[in-house]
Amino acid sequence: MSQRDSGDGKRPPNLAGLRGQIDRIDKQLVGLMNDRAELARQIGHIKQLAGEETYDPSREETVLERVAASNQGPLSAESLKAIYRELISGSRAIEQHLRVAHLGPAWTYSHLAALHRFGSSVDFVPVASISAAFEEVHAGHSHYGVVPLENSTDGRIADTLDNFSRLPVKICAEVSLRIHHTLLAACDRSAIREVYSRPQALSQCRNWLARHLPAARLVEVTSTSAAAEMAARTPHAAAIASRQAGVHHGLNVLAEQIEDVAGNTTRFAVIGHADAKRTARDKTSLMFEIEHKPGGLADALAIPKRQKLNLTWIESFPLPGEERGYIFFVELEGHRTDLRVRRAIAALEKRCKRVVILGSYATAAPVG
Repeated sequence: MSQRDSGDGKRPPNLAGLRGQIDRIDKQLVGLMNDRAELARQIGHIKQLAGEETYDPSREETVLERVAASNQGPLSAESLKAIYRELISGSRAIEQHLRVAHLGPAWTYSHLAALHRFGSSVDFVPVASISAAFEEVHAGHSHYGVVPLENSTDGRIADTLDNFSRLPVKICAEVSLRIHHTLLAACDRSAIREVYSRPQALSQCRNWLARHLPAARLVEVTSTSAAAEMAARTPHAAAIASRQAGVHHGLNVLAEQIEDVAGNTTRFAVIGHADAKRTARDKTSLMFEIEHKPGGLADALAIPKRQKLNLTWIESFPLPGEERGYIFFVELEGHRTDLRVRRAIAALEKRCKRVVILGSYATAAPVG
């Protein structure tokens, strides 16, 4: 039997022939993608005439879910979503080139969350603090911002909640990013004397560090990407950061997924000025201030219960400059346009000193 014979009487596919088929398919794909982009451009023009936002997170999520649902392989659903995310991002850039603020520098977890939400065809604006991201959006210098809201290990992000009470911005989408910490260095693990990272990252890996690097000095820095940069230029130093930050700074991956708690996830809010459209899996975020009297909080929380609305998150935050009093941040299932949610908000407005609706948006599944 010839080596070129497959054993069933058929000759195996020719390499050049298969590549030729791929080339023809690629040509078709380029044409189809540009046809799609042209339709997106026309939609953008209609939106402009109607005064609507270019970025429609609800629609984009619907497209990604529909693509995943129609997938029959061999590509994974996540691979297809990543491809379409960039296709959507490029098409959106034809309509409008967005500026998106995030905690910088590049390849922080905030930057990765922004990439997951917007794709790469936007102008990313790295800022030094959560407050700066809010100011960028509030002042109109950036169309959107991506800020951490809560971590599954460490809980709420106080700076973010404080800024919601300070500036009138909305939550128009969320990103739930799995946080996988990586030990990065230009030296061997045995040579490490210092480990750089953000305080939160060091805390989330403290047990691993105690077991594997008990003699190393832990050094807190402003961001995980800054830690990677310092490790790249400091002898006997390592960083805890994202794998992408290590690649960017030319560091070796010495250990992956060193977080102490499996399933470590950070939820990020996409902040802007517009509400997201209704979907089938929405949540509404709001904050309210109550009278400082016995039963005040219990009375307020009874309102969603009467409307059979599920509360998914509640946090309290002290009022700035006040000796007594708190602002409460609440998330509940449903969109602000839903009848039961509207009734609950109306009842809260009668009961509370102040109610601010931060936004309604689709619940995001974890990514990364």
